Amino acid sequence: MSDGRQHNGHESVPSRQRRRFPGISSRAYEHPADRSALVALRKLSGFDTVFKALSGLLPERSLRLLFLSDSVRVSDRQFAHLNDMLRDACHILDLEKVPPMYVSQDPNPNAMCIGLDEPVIVVTTGLVELLDEEEMRAVVGHEVGHALSGHAVYRTILLFLTSLAVRVAWIPLGNFAIMAIVTALREWFRKSELSADRAGLLVGQDLQASMRGLMKLAGGNHLHEMNVDAFLEQADEYEAGGDLRDSVLKILNVLPRSHPFATVRAAELKKWAATRDHQRIMDGHYPRREEDKDASVRDSWRESASSYAGEVRTSKDPLMKLVNDIAGGAGDLGERVRRGFGGFTSSAPRPPREPGTSSDPGDGRPPRDGA
Repeated sequence: MSDGRQHNGHESVPSRQRRRFPGISSRAYEHPADRSALVALRKLSGFDTVFKALSGLLPERSLRLLFLSDSVRVSDRQFAHLNDMLRDACHILDLEKVPPMYVSQDPNPNAMCIGLDEPVIVVTTGLVELLDEEEMRAVVGHEVGHALSGHAVYRTILLFLTSLAVRVAWIPLGNFAIMAIVTALREWFRKSELSADRAGLLVGQDLQASMRGLMKLAGGNHLHEMNVDAFLEQADEYEAGGDLRDSVLKILNVLPRSHPFATVRAAELKKWAATRDHQRIMDGHYPRREEDKDASVRDSWRESASSYAGEVRTSKDPLMKLVNDIAGGAGDLGERVRRGFGGFTSSAPRPPREPGTSSDPGDGRPPRDGA
């Protein structure tokens, strides 16, 4: 804990002092697209209550029994260092009830927060063995952020609705409708992961540790062979490189994923850490939980739309540049379309040749011998 006080009957002394955020609302760190969906769902009175009552239809109870019988429950006597991190994370984000946490034997590094009645956090042995203390602290904070946001509830609800919809896919055009639901659901999942990464940073309060953890998820336990700055350069190259074909391939690659790519997550977190929003939270100025009921759905959707528009305006991706050109009516759009895929590279378009000038390799013709 940040101040070494007792919390839920346990005393925990942190390895270093960390700021605490009493009464913080998850809206403080949520990505705008994630926040707008959650605010809208929270406004539907009784929506999650109904589905919690129907939890018997879902495999949640079975999963809880499975973890209890075939995993190790974190406590003062088992994985005590993880237990300290968990209590510390809950104290920093002011989560009243510490969720149960289990370590499951699995060489693949992974963590999740699930559950309708109450969230349950599960981390794999692969993750525990991969990360150092500060990196693991950020991951635990990430999962506690999921719990505070209610992601465990709403993810389970939406997955249940998606599963229900699949059963009626025989309806004409049903497959197209299902794909639209699944695509939208995964897009929200990806944004919720960015939100939880921010929560992990608020808990760990060590940006470099968060960066290292994401880098290890991509490259394994070879930290001496990796470099954070070079890793972030990969993210920039991924966003800006190639032409329109690469943009389409990037979309196809990300569509089936529930998580953003590791380099993208690292770049997004570093960007958010440098914002005024993050600094205001660290200074103690943030939305409070008691204000959640007054949150405006319209304002949240407006912020979400503004966020997506800002991403399009500032993106270096060729397809996003094309979208921005169409929206802004850029004068060179017709010329770039005429030149085909090659016209949508990340480099700036060439100015038109003056009449009477000789041709060069940039005019689309093959160079002559000796050029």
